[in-house]
Amino acid sequence: MTAPALRRRIVAGNWKMNTTPDSGAQLAREIVAAGLPYADVDVVLCPPVIGIAAVAGVVAGTPIRLGVQNTHWEDAGAFTGEVSPPMLQGVVGYVIVGHSERRAMFGETDEIVRRKVAAVVAHDLTPIMCLGESLAQRDAGDTEAVITAQAAAGLAGLTDAQVARLIVAYEPIWAIGTGRNATTQQAVEAVSWIRERIQDEFGEAAAGAVRIQYGGSVSSQNCDDLFASPEIDGALVGGASLDTAQFAVIVQAAAT
Repeated sequence: MTAPALRRRIVAGNWKMNTTPDSGAQLAREIVAAGLPYADVDVVLCPPVIGIAAVAGVVAGTPIRLGVQNTHWEDAGAFTGEVSPPMLQGVVGYVIVGHSERRAMFGETDEIVRRKVAAVVAHDLTPIMCLGESLAQRDAGDTEAVITAQAAAGLAGLTDAQVARLIVAYEPIWAIGTGRNATTQQAVEAVSWIRERIQDEFGEAAAGAVRIQYGGSVSSQNCDDLFASPEIDGALVGGASLDTAQFAVIVQAAAT
């Protein structure tokens, strides 16, 4: 398998349902001013859709890239309140798909995630596909089965080359917003299972190229431990991405 050192790390800030256009633009200005090590790590901000334009105006001309937190799988139609991949082209480069909050609160199934991933890829955007187990599933010893099944379902129908370009975020549900993060050993184990499943289905080159982040209460206090392993290709950061100082520490840790 391709050496982990050849994969460039990526840190994405998922702002969730926080910030107005004005406050989001101010947060983006602070992040731009933080002097992040862009030469060594990709940085993506994912504000609410209402704030995309304002944040885009701030980060234009910088290495910071934009993403959105969700999309529909259809190009257009009678889907009130939804945003489609063609609407996002030229505006953002990344789309979070299948976040556990979408799965748990809005009924997104593996099939819906598959459709969204396929639509995002078809429109030359990069999905950040989220996988993760519940505490009950981990306690039952089902973590490997759950996340590898989610990976297989979400990537079904893609080519090896398409899989190689996407981002996977391992985010154990029990660690999201709880302040309880997975240990480095737990994270590396899960990432290894996901990569092995991708290798089985899409080959060694795709498995070596795909970047697999960790997400789940990532903070300035635990990021050094998480990034101690070259197997972890970055982080999907929730609450800490709303704090410029914390976010900067996380990005710096990913770059070292």
